[in-house]
Formats: sequence, structure tokens, C-alpha cells
Amino acid sequence: MTCEELLKALNEYVDGVQLTEICEEFSEHLAGCNPCQVVVDNIRQTISLYRAGKPYELPQGFQERLQSTLQARWEEKFGGRDGQSVNSHSGNGTWSTE
Repeated sequence: MTCEELLKALNEYVDGVQLTEICEEFSEHLAGCNPCQVVVDNIRQTISLYRAGKPYELPQGFQERLQSTLQARWEEKFGGRDGQSVNSHSGNGTWSTE
């Protein structure tokens, strides 16, 4: 199994396709391929974090820059609602307009 084949199989697995017939081949490839081990470990960690359902707090400066960038790009592409500008985020997942 090549890395490309492993990644294709991994995508199918994540999409819910049954892959029991290649599990042994998959395991053998992972045993000898560090880059693929890293990919699979990262996916496992991502799934674990998602299942845990714990929010990850962004650093305040990063959160503000991200919010500002997203707001600016949204307004560039779509404008505000009904021609209004989106002007603030309450910090609790909601946006307000004026």
C-alpha cells in the first residue's frame, strides 16, 4: 500500500465506507511509514477533541484579529444584511448590526 492509497482509504473510512478488507494492509503500511502515522495520529486527536466537546479558547489578540478579518472579508463579498454593516460580535456567538 502506498501513502496515496492509504490516504484515499482513510478518506473513505472517515466518510463511513466499510474497509475491513484492507485493515491489515493499512496497519502494515502505518507500521513502516512515519509521515502516515503523523497524519493518522492528528486525525485521531482531532476526533477526540471534537468528541470531548470542550471549547478551545483562542488567545484574545488572535480572536480579535480573526474576527476583524472575517468581518472585513464577509462585508467585501456580501455587504451587511439589508445593506447594513455588521459592526460587532458579542463574544457569545452572536453578531449585531446597526
